[in-house]
Amino acid sequence: MRRLAIIAAVSLVALAGCAPAAPGDPDEGSVPPASDEDARIDPVLTRDFPDPDVLKVGDEYFAYATNANLRNVQVAVSRDLVDWERLNDDALPQLPSWVVPGKTWAPEVYSFEPDRFTMYATATDAASGRQCIFRAVADDPRGPFDAADEGMLVCPVEDGGAIDAAVGVVDDAPYLIWKNDGNCCGVDTWLYASPLSDDGAELIGDPIPLIKQTLPWEGDLVEAPTLVQRDGALWLFYSANGYGGDEYAVGLATAPGLEGPWQKQEEPLLSTELFDGRIRGPGGQDLVTTPDGADVLLIHGWNRSYIARELYLVELDWPAGGAPRVVVPD
Repeated sequence: MRRLAIIAAVSLVALAGCAPAAPGDPDEGSVPPASDEDARIDPVLTRDFPDPDVLKVGDEYFAYATNANLRNVQVAVSRDLVDWERLNDDALPQLPSWVVPGKTWAPEVYSFEPDRFTMYATATDAASGRQCIFRAVADDPRGPFDAADEGMLVCPVEDGGAIDAAVGVVDDAPYLIWKNDGNCCGVDTWLYASPLSDDGAELIGDPIPLIKQTLPWEGDLVEAPTLVQRDGALWLFYSANGYGGDEYAVGLATAPGLEGPWQKQEEPLLSTELFDGRIRGPGGQDLVTTPDGADVLLIHGWNRSYIARELYLVELDWPAGGAPRVVVPD
């Protein structure tokens, strides 16, 4: 097990008032990691593994990722979040009948009840050509997830479609957090929270707008939401800017409730610059608790040749009543 380097905490600046995930398809073999001369932050999985989502089941962690390596949804397993085994099976071998194959993005898996797992993923609607969110279910976190009879759960065609679903729980009520994919067609991108039924099968209320792109570093879009409630406040991690280069980064916003007011951190929480180029284009984050109870982000970042987005672990220092701070390895 690689030792996690904890060197220094980088404080957040004061809080102030899509390019969608691409379906890379490199070789089946591992993507070679950068040399120590090029980068000293090693990925925890040297595969093309974009838009990671992580679910803990018992003593195991399951990570799910955008289609690549000839799989609609990739899945990997770990006991410590550091040593990962990518499984050979496709977690979602059969797509819904309305889907055009090849763009199954940003899967999110959540367990609303014991031994039952719900996946929310994004795929292309054949009729409109837009990306839309659908649901699939399984009795095993490894899959296979079944979406054969599922229609679209979220698909605002006039707003560019919908991508990047995530589950957030606010005051014990589940919400589906998602992005309208407006950057596809010159429309603002918003992150929304839609109330979910207790079993996660349907939306039961109108979407609540959270944030859109407003800061210079965000470029034309915000996406990839991760919403958590802690110490009476809501914290929204998100990715922004074009995913295909160094400008892609992770932002942070906070609010007392879903209706706001939302305050964004002026500068990115994670960026290529923060890591001195040792993680490039960080994004697609998920917040995870380690076996020891520590907070970490699992993110993707481009390898040196820009042919794969590999999986990285970034540690956080999150004091009670305060804001999270990133721990940057020396």
